[in-house]
Amino acid sequence: MKVLVPVKRVLDYNLKVKVKSDQSGVDLSNLKMSMNPFCEIAVEEAVRLKEKGVVTEIVAVSIGPEQAQETIRTALAMGADRGILVKVDGDVEPLAVAKILKGIVEAEQPQLVVLGKQAIDDDSNQTGQMLAAILGWPQGTFAYKLDVGADKVTVTREVDGGLQTVDLQLPAIITTDLRLNEPRYASLPNIMKAKKKPIDVKAASDYGVDTTPRLKVLKVTEPPKRQGGVKVKTVAELVDKLKNEAGVL
Repeated sequence: MKVLVPVKRVLDYNLKVKVKSDQSGVDLSNLKMSMNPFCEIAVEEAVRLKEKGVVTEIVAVSIGPEQAQETIRTALAMGADRGILVKVDGDVEPLAVAKILKGIVEAEQPQLVVLGKQAIDDDSNQTGQMLAAILGWPQGTFAYKLDVGADKVTVTREVDGGLQTVDLQLPAIITTDLRLNEPRYASLPNIMKAKKKPIDVKAASDYGVDTTPRLKVLKVTEPPKRQGGVKVKTVAELVDKLKNEAGVL
């Protein structure tokens, strides 16, 4: 079984973002970039399936600038077998990503596509669902647990009321949630081996996809700073403040 794992290069989640002075976006200059945390979970799950003997090949895919090769190398160090970089400069919206992935799926013919439920930079949570729609494949989103068989996959997924279990016929799309697994740290020997694993470089035009943005960012602003709380001595004082100062009663 072949598994396709899309991975995205994003600002490292440990860093605090700053808005540009002209409010045109977020300032990413001279900041550390890394693999999207939900994509790490997707790679880890694919590697675990390979270790169980369910999966025979893992293909890591990234859509972005030349530097996204580093993100693919991270996936290769974790256990992926080879990579594909679709080189695109600038932001790529979820629909364009889904269309490019559709072209890669048609070329690679994987039985399973496992990707993070969302990226921490735009929080769109759209690519997996869009890819399933344009491929006509079943989808299991927000995966909490996976059980892959010969011709179907059982997905326990997180929903508002708890957990829901669904059976999907392969091929299928899976998006990973936070509690699916704990991604491993790549060892130094595997990092060195990853440098020798192949990465094919493609262009969006190879798949007939126009990545021109359909949305325009008008302004980006930081959220208002939180103000300190106050202590009240009585319930009557609390009610008075909620009614007259906060205006919530």
